[in-house]
Formats: sequence, structure tokens, C-alpha cells
Amino acid sequence: MKKTTKTAPKKSAKAKAAPKSAAKTKPAKEAKPKKLSALNAAAKVLADAKEPMACKELIEAMEKKGLWTSPGGKTPSATLYSAILREINAKGKEARFKKTDRGHFAINA
Repeated sequence: MKKTTKTAPKKSAKAKAAPKSAAKTKPAKEAKPKKLSALNAAAKVLADAKEPMACKELIEAMEKKGLWTSPGGKTPSATLYSAILREINAKGKEARFKKTDRGHFAINA
């Protein structure tokens, strides 16, 4: 018995060029309001509160006001605490926050 194999039909040498008139244009996107970071939201809450707050209280106030919500982290208050301390250490007197008591921060006026 003789085995035969199928041969694929030959493709034409001329390929069709894409029309140049169909330029790719993206539709204009609607400007979405940018979400605040946890630090920016905390600064806003502290400015409104005008009294020192603990990070846990800040997180709860930020969620109530709809300024910021945790993306699913287990300890958002610890993350905020660390970020505030980082800003205080990096910027010194220029920082937006000041530490008033252990675990409590106020807005640096």
C-alpha cells in the first residue's frame, strides 16, 4: 500500500494591504475623579477633626466619609501608621502630620 499525504493549497503571493484611511483613534475617556491615597485622606480627616486621632479611628472616619477604603489588607491602620511616620521622618517640619501622643496624630498647622 502506498501512503499519500495531502498538500496544502498554495497561498496567493499578493496579500491585501490594510486600508490607510482606517486610522486607529481612541475615543476620549471621561475624566474620572482620582481616588485619594490613604495619607491624603487621613490629612483631610485630621484637618476636619481638628483634634488628634489614632490610626484606627482615622481608617474608620475615612471609610465613613467615603474618602478611602482598604483594598483588602488585614491591617490598614498599621500601614497608615507606618506611612505617617515615614512622612514625618522624611519631611520633618514640612510634614502634614505631627505626633501628639503614642499612636495619635494631628494635622501640622
